[in-house]
This record gives sequence, C-alpha cells and structure tokens, in this order.
Amino acid sequence: MISKLKIIPLGGLGEIGKNMTAFEYGNDIIVVDCGMGFPDEDMYGVDVVLPDITYLRNNAARLRGLILTHGHEDHIGAVPYVLRELDVPIYTTPLTAALVELKLEEFDLLYNTQIFTKKAGSVFRLGNFTIEFIHVNHSIPDAVALAITTPIGTVIHTGDFKIDVTPISGGMMDLVRLGELGNQGVLALLADSTNVEKPGHSESESKVGVGFNKLFLGCDKRIIITTFASNVHRLQQIIDVAVKYGRKVAVTGRSMENVLRVSMVLGYMNIPEGVLMDLDQINKLPRNKVVIISTGSQGEAMSALYRMAFSEHKQIQVDSGDRVIISASAIPGNENMISRVIDELFHKGAEVIYDRHTDLHVSGHACQEEQKMLLALVKPKFFIPVHGEYRMLIKHAELGRIMGVQPKNIVIAENGRVIELTKKSIRAEENVPSGAVLVDGSIGEVGSVVMRDRHKLAEDGMVVVVMPFSSYDHKLLGDPEIVTRGFIYVKEAEELMEELKRVTLESVEACEAQHISDWTTIKSKVKNNVSGYLYKATRRSPMILPVISEV
Repeated sequence: MISKLKIIPLGGLGEIGKNMTAFEYGNDIIVVDCGMGFPDEDMYGVDVVLPDITYLRNNAARLRGLILTHGHEDHIGAVPYVLRELDVPIYTTPLTAALVELKLEEFDLLYNTQIFTKKAGSVFRLGNFTIEFIHVNHSIPDAVALAITTPIGTVIHTGDFKIDVTPISGGMMDLVRLGELGNQGVLALLADSTNVEKPGHSESESKVGVGFNKLFLGCDKRIIITTFASNVHRLQQIIDVAVKYGRKVAVTGRSMENVLRVSMVLGYMNIPEGVLMDLDQINKLPRNKVVIISTGSQGEAMSALYRMAFSEHKQIQVDSGDRVIISASAIPGNENMISRVIDELFHKGAEVIYDRHTDLHVSGHACQEEQKMLLALVKPKFFIPVHGEYRMLIKHAELGRIMGVQPKNIVIAENGRVIELTKKSIRAEENVPSGAVLVDGSIGEVGSVVMRDRHKLAEDGMVVVVMPFSSYDHKLLGDPEIVTRGFIYVKEAEELMEELKRVTLESVEACEAQHISDWTTIKSKVKNNVSGYLYKATRRSPMILPVISEV
C-alpha cells in the first residue's frame, strides 16, 4: 500500500480570510490555522463567517493538534467557535497564545483548553507529524512558517509572510533555515498568495515611522490615528513618534486596548512611563499634546473611529481641530464602509489623511520578488498556492512555473478539495464538506433558508395578509387587511391593495367550496395566489406572510 499525505484546505482558497488547512497521514490529523472571514455586503445581519468543520467533527478522534501561525483574525478568529465543538490542544507562539486566551475567556472556554506555547525554532511531534516553527516577518510579531515533516517528506506552510530587511523588532525572516530545508529536500510548499499580483518587493514597516514623523512635525492639531489593532509594530512606532514630539497617548477600542495590554506584559512593546493616559485625563490637555490611537481602520460599525465620525463616541468629539490619520489599507469588500467614515469625518471639519500613496501603511504580505526568492530557496517538488482569491492562486502558480516547478506538480485547489501526495505524485480529485458557516451575534449560526429570506426581504420587501376568521366555524368574518414593509407604500397603491384583498377573498372562497377548513392549507392557498398576482402585476416577488387572526 502506497503511503499518502492528505492536505485538505477547509478555508482560505478562492477567498480572503477564514484560513484553515488540515493535514492527514495514517490515523493522525493536524490543523493549521482557524480563521474567520469578513461578511460580504449581501450577508445581512451576519457578524462572522467561519469555515465548515464537518470533516473535522466527523474525525474528531484523530485530531492531534491545532497549530496557529500568527494572531490575526483571519487565522485565529474562529478558534472559540471551533473549540465549542472540538476538544483539541493548541500549539502557537507567545503573543498569539495570549490573544487566543482573551478570546477563549470571553466564551468561557479558557480553562477547558490546552495551549502549548512554542517559540520560533521549536520542534515538536504530533503523531506522524513533526512540526518546526520558523520565524517570518509579518504585520504582527511572533508570526511563523511551519516545516511539517511526515513519513514521506517535509511540507512547508508559510502562513502569512513578507521579507523585511529592516524590521522593527524580532529580526529578519529566517531565510537561512528555509534554505537548509530546501537543500535537504522539500516535498511540497504551501505559500501565501495575497500580494502575488504586486511586482517587486513589499516595503519595510520602518517606512511607516518616517511617514508618521512627517505628519507630526509642526502639527498643532490633536492627532487621531487608526490602524489594525494587532499591528504591534505600528503601535510602537506611533508611540515612539508621540514621545519624540512631547505628546501623550490614549487608546480607544476594546481590541486595541487588549492588544496593547498583552504586548506590554509580554515585552513586545516598550512604552515610557507616563506616556499612556486615560481618555478622561487626556481630554484635559491641549490638543497639540495629544495622540489618540483608535480602532476602526476598516470602517466597522461598532468601532471607535466610526462612533467618532457619527457623533456616537461618549468621550471624543471630532471637529476642525483634529488631524485623522488612517494607517491601513482596505480589506477587499470594506471600501464602501471606509469611504462613509472618511466622508463623515470631513463633514465634521476634520483633516483626514488617507491617501494610499503616502507612507502611512505597508503590507505584511510578500510581493512577487519575495515569492520568487522563497521558491528559489525551498525548491519544492510540489507547489500549492494558498491564501487568496482564485486569480491570485493562478498568478502564484505562474510564478511557480517560472521558478522551475513542473506544471504537473502544481495544484490550484479549492476549499474542500482533498490533495493527495506521495513521494512521486500529487492529485486532487475527492472532496469533503466545505463552505461558509454564517454567525449572527447571539442568535448563532444562520442557515441558508434564513439568508434566503433576508435577501428576499432586502430586495422585494414583505406583504402581510391578515385575515379575521371565526374560531367556531372557520369562516372569514370580514375583509382582509394588507400590510406592506419595504415593498410599496399602501396609500400610493390603493388600487393594488384592493386587488390583493380581492385575490385573498377568492382564495378563501375557493377553499370553502372545496370544504377546506384547516388553517395551514388556507394560508398556503392565499400565499400562492397573492404571490402569483403580485408577480404578474409588478414583476416583483415580495415575501408573503398570511396571518389568520382567530376571533
């Protein structure tokens, strides 16, 4: 029997976010990353998008560990939801572990979960797998790539990475170790495709500090900066520049406050005593002595910056005395939300600096030349682009061919596709359950039927047909009442409303003629006839809700 390694992406392929990949050999399964995705504009009411873990649930007894490459939401955001269903230990780096612990504490799962903290360079064994953490650069400290050694060879999973030759801290990505593994022989490479469409090299995070310095120099306004809460290096640079210009710093937004606190405790940030202040204290200082760091770089409706823009923040009122700096790029799909917030800030009279051509943000993902360098160092036999929309995976596959990987040895997979590797071959023919699980706040998982109803309500509205029936003999006692929401204003369509009453009465009379008296059948008849009439008359299909009021 030929030994096979199975690699099963459950999220992160053909999309941005909800990264999750299972590795299976013999009776052992390990899972790399457990991320959430961001809801599209048509996912009405959805807060979180999660990977479908049906396959893991069905094979729970074979799970040996959940390995997290770094602490971004698209890699750890689904952890508490998954751990409510699966009992699996977590292996990750110190900062990532601390961020996961905060999440698990919220869900009351912390004390039921084993978390094993490992640093870059650590090697540990889980069943048939030996895992090595390899230091990489990214827009959060403690990010690692994984060298996963199996009985048939070594697989490298990059996680998210870039090659930063002048990082803020932690040192340059461990290219030496990746080169050593390449010389020893790498069976397969799974590499981050997010920035593969961009030529050249990604810019160093240290460039952002230079940009901040220019914007602080000579500024007599209060400075409000929003960025990704998890970008610890960005936060450190903001604080360093604030100290240089004699400004005090306050932080607003729960996720930002949590990251700052954890980073300070673990020693990832160095903040001089007396620089940080509460919002209540800092509001008493002159504006030219203040910096406020805020969440909301993606225009999120509940974020601190959003609340400032729409006058909902209890402690900060934005006006012409503010310079607002947006130090982030838009995650695909968030552009409209960010634009709304920027417009509102301008309405308030604030100076808003957001131009992507300024030195306010650099990506944490490798561009084409860095991807080429990685391929040259690792020299994989098989290549599987991951983490990106479909066009990105295609572009990355082209780079693989340019760098010498044989076309037959490159697989462009999709979520749920089982990639089978032997020492000599790669194939992807079978599928396991995959897709998106939609979560709406405290309601929990939202099924396809609910989402279909929400789409219908959003597109065509709703018509309620209220019918007064006798509870004694099931006879209609009067004219039905027609109520609409999101479809048409009743007073502007009196003729149409009268026609709907007529259709309803005829439907009830038809039921009486057939001696039908059960409520369910009557409502079904009314719904079908009213829906059919409305489509013919308006070419619209609103949701029809027949309601029987027993008298």
